[in-house]
Amino acid sequence: MATSTTPPRLDRRASSTPPRAPRRVGFSQTLGRWDVKVSPYLYISPFFILFALTGLFPLGYTAFVSMHQWHLIGGQGPFVGFENYAYILQEPNFWKSIRNTFSIFFLSTIPQLMVAIVLAAMLDANLRAKTFWRMGVLLPYVVAPVAVSLIFGRLFSDQFGIINTLLGYVGIDPIGWHSQPFPSHVAIASMVNFRWTGYNTLILLAAMQAIPRDLYEAAVIDGASRVRQFFSITIPMLRPTIIFVVITSTIGGLQIFDEPRLFDQLGQGGPSRQWMTTTMYIYEVGWGNQKSFGRAAAVAWILFLIIIVVGMINFSLTRRISTDNSSKSRKKVKR
Repeated sequence: MATSTTPPRLDRRASSTPPRAPRRVGFSQTLGRWDVKVSPYLYISPFFILFALTGLFPLGYTAFVSMHQWHLIGGQGPFVGFENYAYILQEPNFWKSIRNTFSIFFLSTIPQLMVAIVLAAMLDANLRAKTFWRMGVLLPYVVAPVAVSLIFGRLFSDQFGIINTLLGYVGIDPIGWHSQPFPSHVAIASMVNFRWTGYNTLILLAAMQAIPRDLYEAAVIDGASRVRQFFSITIPMLRPTIIFVVITSTIGGLQIFDEPRLFDQLGQGGPSRQWMTTTMYIYEVGWGNQKSFGRAAAVAWILFLIIIVVGMINFSLTRRISTDNSSKSRKKVKR
């Protein structure tokens, strides 16, 4: 049977038709594509612009000032390089301020975090008038630091303080809160704990409320007590929030100024500078007897580097502890 070899008419028409011109994209479609790609960056750009103006520029300008002889009255002087840093590192008051800052930092941050976790767990329980208690915890944060410092300065007075009066009823001799280094650090740390414990409590409380309640129900069915639930469920689930609180407390604790500045009437950190912090030392160098902005800027940069190093150490330690605990829990589950 013979077969036809002529191509179909459809192919001839398709080959004879010219190719279609590419479709032009309208301006509205192009604008919509740019809106999807660029708009997220425009939304977040105000924060970074303000941060560059109020954060990065002052930081760089402080580094520039620290390399010059910059007097409060005379203004900018000649370039001296790292001479201001070498002078500061030889000052005894600088190292004394570093000691006082770290002492107050440890006395305030560690108890503050422990009390905040306990208070957050209590507020997370089934209590009556939850809003009232939560607002009550936040009230010390609303009080002005000047008022807190003045009140606590009277409470920890050496002669007529309420704390020494109460200690006298127990048979303890009066403590020189303004004359001895360690008692003054305890008094200033109590001010910091009074103001910031409630703030950290609410942050931890918000993280606790995000924990799935199914975990607690399963723990109750398994017969776990409240203490066991707290250490086996609550604390492990709060690790990211605890890391955040530790880092922010580190940054704020190493920059403490208001409480030690207003602890007495002179505001110099004591007669022998026994509670003078590093920020107070910056104020003394820049606006005190020396009036040297260059040296004060050098101290500020040294403090900035110390905060970065301490913050990185805290972040690495807390992250390592969290990873070790998570790996141990996984091994227990496999067993």
